[in-house]
Amino acid sequence: MELQLSMVVLEVADLEASLRFYRRLGLDIPEGAAGGRPVVAHRMGSGVTLLITTSFASVYDPTWSRPVGGGYSQMLEFYVGEDAVVDSRWAELVDAGYVGRMPPTQTFGPYAAIVEDPDGNVILLTSDEAASPDA
Repeated sequence: MELQLSMVVLEVADLEASLRFYRRLGLDIPEGAAGGRPVVAHRMGSGVTLLITTSFASVYDPTWSRPVGGGYSQMLEFYVGEDAVVDSRWAELVDAGYVGRMPPTQTFGPYAAIVEDPDGNVILLTSDEAASPDA
């Protein structure tokens, strides 16, 4: 069997602030999805689940601590469609007060922009057809 990525878990400080960000990004996460729990799971069309929680690593991994500093070792890529959608999503997020790390740019590969979610997780917005669920 081929190994498959099935879930990405984000440990966040403020669940509602994170849900607002990911809704603004374009994920269809219903209001009240947490139902009073410290976790929301959102399954995307690609089959990958984005799990947003305030208490997974902090509860089950006694050595876990929240990262500090401005660096990062991972990036979540979201395929948003055409270049114009990259432009508009980036502008909307930055205008809403989220940190923009890289404005929309034609990289050596895809047209892309980088923004941070409320916890400093780095989000790559791209029009890279290779990242499309239909690819």
